[in-house]
Amino acid sequence: MPVYKAPVNDTLFVLNDVLNLQNYGNLPGFADLGPDMLEAIVSEAAKVAEEEFFPLNLSGDQEGCTRSDDGSVTVPAGFKEAYDAYCQGGWLGLAVPEEFGGQGLPYTLHAAVGEYMSSANISLTMYPGLTQGAIAAILVHGSDAQKAKYLPKMVEGVWSGTMNLTEPHCGTDLGLLRTRAVPAGDGSYRISGQKIFISAGEHSMTENIVHLVLARIDGAPAGTKGISLFIVPKFLVNEDGSSGARNGVACGAIEHKMGIHGNSTCVMNYDDATGYLLGAENKGLAAMFVMMNEARLGVGLQGLSLGETAYQNAAAYARDRLQGRALSGPKAPEKAADPIIVHPDIRRTLMTIRAFTEAGRAFTLWTALKSDIAHRSEDAAERQTADDLLSLATPILKGVLTDKGFDHAVAAQQVFGGHGYIEEHGMSQYVRDARITMIYEGANGIQALDLVGRKLAANGGRAVMALFKEIGDFCEENRSDETLTFYTKGLKKGLNDLQTSTMWFMQNAMAKPDNAGAGSTDYMHLFGLVVLGYMWAKMAKAAEDALAAGDPRKEFLEAKLVTARFYMERIMPETALRKARIEAGADSLMALPADAF
Repeated sequence: MPVYKAPVNDTLFVLNDVLNLQNYGNLPGFADLGPDMLEAIVSEAAKVAEEEFFPLNLSGDQEGCTRSDDGSVTVPAGFKEAYDAYCQGGWLGLAVPEEFGGQGLPYTLHAAVGEYMSSANISLTMYPGLTQGAIAAILVHGSDAQKAKYLPKMVEGVWSGTMNLTEPHCGTDLGLLRTRAVPAGDGSYRISGQKIFISAGEHSMTENIVHLVLARIDGAPAGTKGISLFIVPKFLVNEDGSSGARNGVACGAIEHKMGIHGNSTCVMNYDDATGYLLGAENKGLAAMFVMMNEARLGVGLQGLSLGETAYQNAAAYARDRLQGRALSGPKAPEKAADPIIVHPDIRRTLMTIRAFTEAGRAFTLWTALKSDIAHRSEDAAERQTADDLLSLATPILKGVLTDKGFDHAVAAQQVFGGHGYIEEHGMSQYVRDARITMIYEGANGIQALDLVGRKLAANGGRAVMALFKEIGDFCEENRSDETLTFYTKGLKKGLNDLQTSTMWFMQNAMAKPDNAGAGSTDYMHLFGLVVLGYMWAKMAKAAEDALAAGDPRKEFLEAKLVTARFYMERIMPETALRKARIEAGADSLMALPADAF
């Protein structure tokens, strides 16, 4: 049977030692977050993940969701009770302003908690996750009346939320959408159309579901310039805030999916449903992007989370499974064979997953902290820099961590050999569940194009230059520290490859755009390698400083340094490979005619 233990010590190391969260007490929500309070909150979240969410992961996958003839959907047994426990603990509103029933704590803490929940049960976590995204969009773009009407019950978890973008004929190209919005004359609109792949679109866990729906008002401009965003509740809301008559929205079918079986991914039919404009008319895409960007960070977190869980199971299996003898001589001579953890190739697999996952956790929390600074700081320049870095990091985090999360689930499955292919060991579920993370909220090829095509050039390259300077300054500031020389040298080499590749795009992609498209995925991963290397350099510095100060976590900190060294020795050199692919250009990719494929 699968196992999962929330990595509390790793999380606290990043929050306290690497990010120094206590230094941000000037930001709203941070003031009381000393080490003891952080440990209490993170440990309690770990308990919910391990005791409420994780026991339902395998059974939820096996049972799945069921749609009845009336369009209602039943979720797997136990999901409702676990969801209620999550909501009653205040986890859904952890980072939501107190005026709407939340706790007003940092988004950084929300991300730390979110990792545990996704690792324990990604399908179940998606229900409150979609709600949190909808809350974010309403917070930014909703009117005061809309916030008062919808947010308190969504934060409480009595109502849930969704995002409705995709239609049968259009996915990423939202300019093609056909869902119509007809003014009703009373300030509301009549929404008609079909949306597909709607996660948590219909279920039995909440009294109401607040759908956020992209549609085109009759007479609006074609393409993305004519898209508006609407609040379309499953049940209309009465003046006293209670749920009223059923709206014209229904689940037409449940998608039969490769994974995340415990989440109801629905075809949603809107038939003259009553909707209310959220934000400005024809500005719906900008409003939805608030939710989409939060969702992309959340999906990157899912990739990290599934990699962590797969790693834990593979490591446990490798310690117990007896097969063969160590190349250097028997390590368990009293047994018929040695545990497979002694074999270098098994360790290569486990160390690779571990090195990416631990750096990915630091990168995720670093990015979440930028979000907090961007939204909470009183310093305009500080807000701008943080927002620039947040925007730049989002496609990298989503694309790299989900690509690697799937790779790592497969690699962990390989450690089990034939047993990894058998459902009872649970590894196949992690592979199946991880696969969707590379696709939804913008397929990873789109993330790479967004990075190269938009994020690099945004504001004259202000964000990328700021990050390059930050990493370069770190290397320079620590150049004389002999304990860090190995890490800073490896990081500087990777940074040089990244800067050279960035310059290559500037020189070769303007006149020939296919060069940008051909190298975009390699560039995204090159960028990811360097950013994760930066996280490891920062973690190595924190570990070295703590050891020098006589920190009692000696074994834990020394393990960090070993893993950091492994990353710099065996993973960071991949930047040269990515750079070579980028500089190969598009000629061989584009040479064959379309009908030759």
